[in-house]
Amino acid sequence: MDLTVAITGATSGIGRAVAEAFVDEGAFVAVSGRDGEAVDRTVAALNDDEDGDRGTAWGDRVDVRDEFDLERFFERVAREAGPVDVAFANAGVFHGAPGERPTTEVTYADYDDTMRTNARGVFATISEAVPHLADDARVIVPSGSVAAESKPGMGAYAVSKAAAEAVARGFAADLDATVGVVDPGLVATDLTGKERARDPESVAPLFVWAATEAPAEDLNGERLGLREWKSATR
Repeated sequence: MDLTVAITGATSGIGRAVAEAFVDEGAFVAVSGRDGEAVDRTVAALNDDEDGDRGTAWGDRVDVRDEFDLERFFERVAREAGPVDVAFANAGVFHGAPGERPTTEVTYADYDDTMRTNARGVFATISEAVPHLADDARVIVPSGSVAAESKPGMGAYAVSKAAAEAVARGFAADLDATVGVVDPGLVATDLTGKERARDPESVAPLFVWAATEAPAEDLNGERLGLREWKSATR
């Protein structure tokens, strides 16, 4: 798979699992995250291939709240590996414990940071990726049922995911690139909790499929999930 893939929030959870899945497929994967040491550890682990038959990982410290970090990141990715085929706007935060942070108890500071990271961060990621996207590039924004269904204790996180989906639809309407939302269901990450949830590794193939094989017209401005993936690949 001769692709250049750029992922924000790639040092843990879904981002880390998707990065490994793309490296396994032979792609050049640019990983990023707020913690530079975690980025270095992730790159080292992904490049630990004795057989030499996998792709290549490369990394940079990026805070998606800072559009200049993202601007530099995509410029460096393009210099390292050429136009970006897949941009995965994955970085996110949840202040507090999932299910235990009612909207009525969210502070203004936490609300602002959640929206700046999870919604504005998606906007900034896509905006800064645009000048470096390949002609047939795809941009993926992860989401979940909380974006459309009220659930207690999800607070600003749920609001931010609804906003992130709206950002994706806006870019889908105005870009030539394919931009869509992928919902993997409940996944065991630090943002969503770990009980009765799928492992990130089990849903990574869903994101690879959405970014490479799903019909562009089904993804662009739309939401794809486990049902569509399983139906297409069974």
